[in-house]
This record gives sequence, C-alpha cells and structure tokens, in this order.
Amino acid sequence: MAAQLDYPTIHEIFRRFQAAEPEPQGELHHLNAFTLLVAVALSAQATDAGVNRATAALFPIADTPEKMLALGEEGLIAHIRTIGLYRNKAKNVIKLSRILVEHYGGQVPSSRAALQSLPGVGRKTANVVLNMWWRFPAQAVDTHIFRLGNRSGIAPGRDVVAVERAIEDHIPAEFQLHAHHWMILHGRYVCKARKPACGACLIRDLCAYEEKTL
Repeated sequence: MAAQLDYPTIHEIFRRFQAAEPEPQGELHHLNAFTLLVAVALSAQATDAGVNRATAALFPIADTPEKMLALGEEGLIAHIRTIGLYRNKAKNVIKLSRILVEHYGGQVPSSRAALQSLPGVGRKTANVVLNMWWRFPAQAVDTHIFRLGNRSGIAPGRDVVAVERAIEDHIPAEFQLHAHHWMILHGRYVCKARKPACGACLIRDLCAYEEKTL
C-alpha cells in the first residue's frame, strides 16, 4: 500500500484524467434506471462485456419491473445463463422487481439505504446507480479502483470502505462526480493487475508505485 498522495498531486492527476476524458462513461449498457440497476447487479463476478451480451436481448423486452415480473424467473434465466451465478441473480432480480412494484411504484429509489435494502444490491451497486443515474458523487469501489487507489497512493485503504472514504476525503470536489469512472477505466486498461502499462500511463510521474514497468 502506497502512502497517501498530497492534495496538489491528486488535483493534477484528476486534472489530467479530465483533460483526456471530460465525460467518462460506464461500460454497462442500460436503457433506464431499472435496467442500470439490473445490469450492475448482474455484473458481480462477471465482466461488463459478458453482461452486455446477455442483456442485449433481455432489456428490449423487460425494461421495467413489471415486464421483468411478467418474464418470470425461468424466462430471465434463459437470457442470463452465460453469466456466473445466474440462478441466484435471477432470483434476486425477480425479488427486487416485485419490491419496486409493491413499495416504490415501479420506480428505482434515489436513496442508498433503499437501494441496499433490495435483494442482491450491495453498497457498490447502490453507489453505481446513485452516480450514473442520479448524478450523486457516490464512489463505487470495485477491484480496479481498490488496486489503483492503493498502488498509486490516490486513495489507499485496507478495504473497499476505507478506499471509498479516502476518495471522498482526498479527491477535490470538482472531480468527485466522475472520479470512480476515471479510476475504473484507468485500472482496467492501463494500471492492470499483473502488468501495469506504466509506459503508457499519463500519471506515471505522479504515481507512488515503486515497481513501475518500462
């Protein structure tokens, strides 16, 4: 775990991220708040590309909780069978769809507590929905952000909650909305787990990682 970088260094890191990609986008395909919630729930222990392939035919016919309930658990399984843990995920999606219909008028709530009360929805999933749909500066810490935060010194922490808090505490407010997207994309495509592409990294002179690759 690298030491926490200082404020001017972090500001410059995110200034560069913003200059390179002013409006970073999540890579999970969705049509509305409900399909975003479902896509993120399905993405646990699966790749975004794999989820997108599975939902390409699903979302056009089940883009609301009501339509998902009409499709039913077995109908949903037929679409998501290629995704890991598909049976348990199908159960959760049907359960959360029923709760949305019965308690929220078929709408996805904008409260973290309400989102986390839904089956199969943890803090990370709730934060993704809050950030991408409701435009809250919520920080969804996945494996890429956890690795980058600790490796670089941007947001070191011993667990995902600690890294989330470090992001909130140390990244300037002007960058908070897009911070987790910049970090996910950088961790996924540049600061990779096994062999980071330090030679192609736009923040390599600011990063605290000592074992930089050529």
